[in-house]
Amino acid sequence: MKVLVIDDEPQIRRALRAGLERSGHTVSLAASGEEGLDMAAIQTPDLVILDLAMPGTDGFEVCRQLREWTRAPIIVLTVREGEADKICALDLGADDYLTKPFSLGELLARIRAVLRRAGAEEPDAPSFAAGDLQIDFAHRRVTLAGQAVRLTPTEYELLRQLALNPDRVLTHRQLLTRVWGAEYAEDTHTLRVHLANLRNKIEPDPARPRYLHTEPRVGYRFRAEPD
Repeated sequence: MKVLVIDDEPQIRRALRAGLERSGHTVSLAASGEEGLDMAAIQTPDLVILDLAMPGTDGFEVCRQLREWTRAPIIVLTVREGEADKICALDLGADDYLTKPFSLGELLARIRAVLRRAGAEEPDAPSFAAGDLQIDFAHRRVTLAGQAVRLTPTEYELLRQLALNPDRVLTHRQLLTRVWGAEYAEDTHTLRVHLANLRNKIEPDPARPRYLHTEPRVGYRFRAEPD
């Protein structure tokens, strides 16, 4: 797999190249946002690891521009821990967010997760399964351990959006905009209520979710594989 690392810290670039190449990946390095955008256009990487705090074109703008033409997964790797930064990066199209300092093992696990999502079936795929949960997209049917689950149209669409992005965080704004429309982008209460109802219908234990995981103050993630 071709990985493009965009980071202005030389020691981080060297460490990532060494670790990723040991794992069998081909790695290209860019020291600035501008260089990273140029290399991405030429090399069409399979995955981008992106810093946010860079001089000139910062990571937010790089992420925005990349998402105009590529669906390659983007993992943000940064010292910025603020909730607002994380939400902004995810809303701009990043697939995951990891803060420095970090372990190579966790980064590789995040890479595997976003690649599973990238390789998942497209929205027009006929069905999706995770554990005992099965979703028939063609007929809008949901079953749990072989038993039909009755969902409202809104609950079904919410589950569909999450299941079509397994192991990826979808922010409150992303879910609200996709399911309810742009005018509901800030209505997090509505989202929490419907998510709770959905958990009551599909989770073996709603208090300890198997499928629908909360990312505190950010959004939700459909966990395709158990913890």
